[in-house]
Amino acid sequence: MTTPPPDDDGDRLRVYVNGTPVELSPGADASAAVRALDAALAAALADGSAILTDGRGIALDPSAPVGTGAILRVIVRARRDNG
Repeated sequence: MTTPPPDDDGDRLRVYVNGTPVELSPGADASAAVRALDAALAAALADGSAILTDGRGIALDPSAPVGTGAILRVIVRARRDNG
């Protein structure tokens, strides 16, 4: 019996961020999924200029763990100048 290499697909989980599949290591959180797709979106999420929801539109904490097949959406907030 052989042991699969660590990067074998069996050691990864697939989630979807804004409709795009992303491969992650088991135990990854939602912010890691966003970062794997787009560093600028991850930065917007970290600085509060974007929010994270599940596929139903329910807000998620970026530190929430994700499981295989999770659907995540990053929504960039519109900011208006009050001047």
